[in-house]
Amino acid sequence: MFLGLNAESYDRSYTDRTLVQRLMAYYAPQRRRMIALVAVILGITTIGFLDPVIVSRSLDNLRNEVIAGASNGSMTNTIALLIVFLLGVAVLNWLGNFARRRLTARLVSDVISALRHDAFNAVIRHDLSFFDKYQSGKIISRISGDTQELAQVSNLLADLVTQFAILIVLTIYLFSVSWQMALTLLAMAPVVIMMGVLFRRGARRVTRSSFRVVGEVNASIQEMVAGMRIAKNFRQESVMYQAFQKINDNSYTVNLRRGVVMSNIFPTLNAFEGIGTAVMMYVGGHFVGAGTISVGVWYLFIISLNRFWFPLTNLASFWSQIQSGLSACERVFALIDAEPSVRQVASGKAQPSTLSGTVEFRNLYFGYAADQPILRDFNLKIAPGESVALVGHTGAGKSSIVKLIARFYEFQSGQLLVDGHDIRNFDLATLRKQLGTVSQVPFLFAGTIADNIRYANAQLSDAEVETIARRIGDGEWLDSLPDGLRTEVGERGGRLSLGQRQLVALGRVLAQRPPIFMLDEATASVDPFTERQIQAALNLILKSSTSILIAHRLSTVKAVDRILVLDHGRIIEEGNHDSLMARGGHYAALYDTYFKHQSADFRVAI
Repeated sequence: MFLGLNAESYDRSYTDRTLVQRLMAYYAPQRRRMIALVAVILGITTIGFLDPVIVSRSLDNLRNEVIAGASNGSMTNTIALLIVFLLGVAVLNWLGNFARRRLTARLVSDVISALRHDAFNAVIRHDLSFFDKYQSGKIISRISGDTQELAQVSNLLADLVTQFAILIVLTIYLFSVSWQMALTLLAMAPVVIMMGVLFRRGARRVTRSSFRVVGEVNASIQEMVAGMRIAKNFRQESVMYQAFQKINDNSYTVNLRRGVVMSNIFPTLNAFEGIGTAVMMYVGGHFVGAGTISVGVWYLFIISLNRFWFPLTNLASFWSQIQSGLSACERVFALIDAEPSVRQVASGKAQPSTLSGTVEFRNLYFGYAADQPILRDFNLKIAPGESVALVGHTGAGKSSIVKLIARFYEFQSGQLLVDGHDIRNFDLATLRKQLGTVSQVPFLFAGTIADNIRYANAQLSDAEVETIARRIGDGEWLDSLPDGLRTEVGERGGRLSLGQRQLVALGRVLAQRPPIFMLDEATASVDPFTERQIQAALNLILKSSTSILIAHRLSTVKAVDRILVLDHGRIIEEGNHDSLMARGGHYAALYDTYFKHQSADFRVAI
């Protein structure tokens, strides 16, 4: 049934009662609007009840007038009053439904907005391991698509409540008119309810799989669009199309099955409704012939049959949609309830005004999977204001050190101290405000260069932003841009070179002025002019921060106070560039592999 559409590991099952209770907590702040909506529904209920009753009585009055030999004028007046009444009822019914739909739309929109707010808030509070494990397209699908499905079902439920209110009032009146006919009418209700129950399980299953396949499609499209440049470089458009076609065909199959399950309920219920109408015609005709009820009452029960069946039919036929809403609700609440891997301890409320920048690892053990350690019994202390370069082969643990300091991942044992405090005791928001991080491929948001520099400090004026940018290599890099600080960077900074993106990211850190700075240098080579600009920006930051650099440039390695050489999660050498080269050990071998070609002597020799 699910065609390989597996649930995420954080998915969980909730009972319908639990889902409804949690949803009602979102409706609770909307009490006034809900009271107004109830008042409008009561008004519509009154109108819906009076309509068939007045018509029924008018038919009996006309029949009595015919029997009594009333004049045509009297009968015409009765018909005219009935027409005026029906027109008035129609207008009032339209106004009532307009008010109900407007109130419902406002009410549901506020609830869905609050639900999306909580879902997005839960997502942004997750650590990076969550986003490593789960595709962003599927997460987006839950926040946008599933909540929209819930909104549509909420509007449907408002319609059903109105219809059931009319049904209840009308049923009570019908019992007062003819309990025999009313019982006949009620005897058909279990048939409709039984049909709804039979469709419930299948509907819940196929709708849940439908939501999952939407998440798969969204994730696929997002990944393919993001990787379009690579696909074109390697001329893999046809392969990309075939991969999408496979996922799209999967979506087609799942949604076709959902459509079959949902569409079967209408013809089935319509058939039973036809049978019910025939039964009411036969029983009513029998009672009219026996003189037990009047023609008007017979008409009242015939027309009430539709009003009776309509909400029950809707409940049964739209039960699958209600199940869709509950499935959507289940997926959203599962996202909200997903437990983060990174957890601060109960006392994690420490909010230091300014960190001095001391960082210390004590016997720390960490692995992205607990049975596959990256750092074992790791020890390191970095003094305030010290700059440290981490070098080593891929997989040595360099990036892991930076990610742990930023609390993007949870370590399994040991201690990580900042200014002598266990990092798990800090308030995360306070801690991260004092960390400046530049990744290997800096991420820029769509907008101008000024917008991206100001991202770390929204209060900066245009003049202050320009001052920061000009401090980097005297601002020469800005002169190469078409509009200076107003240059649009494009999606993810795609309109700028990698070196320019690094300069903007470093400018963002300068605007933040963090006590602790961490950089994962890009491995791609840049031209000498841009490298000098980047090094100038780095020198500004190194002067005022404790700095931890994953170094790929010789100029960076030579500029730091201490170089740490890592191998399989252990520090095997440390010192400055000259002392490590003189030792002729692992660093010297790394120099020959990664750094030698960047030296001036090597370029002169060539």
